Amino acid sequence: MTDQTATSPGSETAAQVAQNQPGKKQEPEKETIGSFLWFVFKLAIIVLAFRSFVFSPFSIPSESMLPGLWKGDYLIAAKWPYGYSRYSLPLDAPLIPGRILAGQPERGDVVIFKHPIDKVDYIKRVIGLPGDTVAMRNGQVILNGKPVQRVRENDFAIPLSDNTSCAWGGQTVPAGEGAACVYTQYRETLPGGRSYDTLDFGPTPQDNFGPVTVPAGHIFVMGDNRDNSEDSRFAARSGGGVGMVPQEMLVGRATVMMWSTDGSARWLKPWTWFTAARWNRIGDTM
Repeated sequence: MTDQTATSPGSETAAQVAQNQPGKKQEPEKETIGSFLWFVFKLAIIVLAFRSFVFSPFSIPSESMLPGLWKGDYLIAAKWPYGYSRYSLPLDAPLIPGRILAGQPERGDVVIFKHPIDKVDYIKRVIGLPGDTVAMRNGQVILNGKPVQRVRENDFAIPLSDNTSCAWGGQTVPAGEGAACVYTQYRETLPGGRSYDTLDFGPTPQDNFGPVTVPAGHIFVMGDNRDNSEDSRFAARSGGGVGMVPQEMLVGRATVMMWSTDGSARWLKPWTWFTAARWNRIGDTM
């Protein structure tokens, strides 16, 4: 005795009869507008979830992070390292209470966060963690009472373009068929060995600051372009300084460069989309 259903000869089902009829063609199931819209809806949900919880693109709107990040760079930020809050979601949707799966940034991380006042995206480098004391003396960072290693390097030169001007601390020099801006450059190394390059325009009021202690649940951030960055050395105000940044404002950690343009591209001139690209910067990691 088997599990198969017995059929007597000649007792074919309607489907079998239809299949056996010569010249009878089965019509393919037609896609309806409703099924197409359902597919689009599911695709949008997947993309939204990916951007909210995995990776998201960000653009660099200023020169406050030179020499590492240039205006016109487009990078991908990892969303999971620091946990999730309402600021991880599109339009800052208030769907997540507080911060969940919270992770602590590390000194030297390049982070994207919401400005504490106007909630726009900012990008800076983490210098101080909760409990750290941060100060500056003559342009050198003092962390927990000890000067951070700072070594003079060769000058940094960046080609001038629609996306790159020469600020007051730089010097314009000829470069190939155009010009470049040259800045004084230092290599800074944090405790633990994290190193990165910074720029120095010369003596400025913000070269001497603090000491201040980073409160619990906050971070102290600075731009690598030290004299052209309104960061935690400045009180938080709309469009300006950020003060001590609450960690719930963290959005992600900069990871890899996906595109970079010098700003010369024009929509009506497609060939400029390629000539404007800074191809040597694409793929760089933070």
